[in-house]
Amino acid sequence: MTTSGFVCGLDAALAVIGGKWKPLILFHLAYGARRYGDLRRAIGSVTDKMLIQQLKELEADGIVHRFDFKELPPKVEYSLTPFGQTLADALKPLCAWGTQHLLAVEQLVSRREALGLKRIA
Repeated sequence: MTTSGFVCGLDAALAVIGGKWKPLILFHLAYGARRYGDLRRAIGSVTDKMLIQQLKELEADGIVHRFDFKELPPKVEYSLTPFGQTLADALKPLCAWGTQHLLAVEQLVSRREALGLKRIA
């Protein structure tokens, strides 16, 4: 174990992107800047409170840049920082794996639900 408490690089990466919503935020911002409402619609079932919290954490971590146009009505746009883009690039193979194995994952989710186990987030 390192002095930071991280066991390996994956442990460090998960400290930044842990949870259900941050990887999805990174996925959608990897293709360009988005306004809040557009990002909210793209992600789907996330609540406003959760999305705002996750965006604030990603901004504090230097992953996401928030640009306030200082207009009325308020206009805010989110984009990835160069550091954030490196993280989004690292997630692309995981996304490709999920796409390649989508049917298998759907089947295992169904099996888990049939067994009364918690659904995969």
